[in-house]
Amino acid sequence: MSIEVGDKAPDFTLPTDGNGSISLSKLKGKKVVLYFYPKDDTSGCTAEACGFRDSLPDYGGTGAVVIGISKDSVASHDKFKKKHNLPFILASDAGSDICEKYGTWVEKSMYGRKYMGIERCTFLLDKEGVVRGAWRKVKVPGHVAEVLNAARAL
Repeated sequence: MSIEVGDKAPDFTLPTDGNGSISLSKLKGKKVVLYFYPKDDTSGCTAEACGFRDSLPDYGGTGAVVIGISKDSVASHDKFKKKHNLPFILASDAGSDICEKYGTWVEKSMYGRKYMGIERCTFLLDKEGVVRGAWRKVKVPGHVAEVLNAARAL
C-alpha cells in the first residue's frame, strides 16, 4: 500500500514516549507532520530528529504538530528523546502495521543483503487529515526546511 498526495491519511493509535498514546483522529483541526524513520540514535535519524527539534518553534508558527514514527520501543524513544532533548512526540509502531499502511515498510538492501525496514519518509497532513505533501527516500540535509516551507504554504 502507498499513500499519495490527495489521499486521506490512514488513522492510527500508537503508544508514545512517556507511556502515552497518540491518535491521528484526535489531531483533526491541526496540520500534522508525520515522519517515519528507521532507528533511534543512528546518525541519519539523529540528524533528522535534531533538525525537527531545532526548527520546532518555526513549525509551531505554522500550527503543525510533529510526530516521529519508528519500530523502536517506547523505552528506546524515551532514551532518544532525553539524550537529544526532543520536544515532540515519538510513536512506536513495533508491529510495523502503520508503516505498511503508509507504504514506508519496504525491502531494503545493504551490502548485498535484503531485509525489510522503514524507508525514511515524511507526510504533511492538512487540518482535515488529507495528505498535502509526501517525501519518500528522504535525504536528511535540507529536508526539514523543505517540509517547513510546505507547512507554511498550507
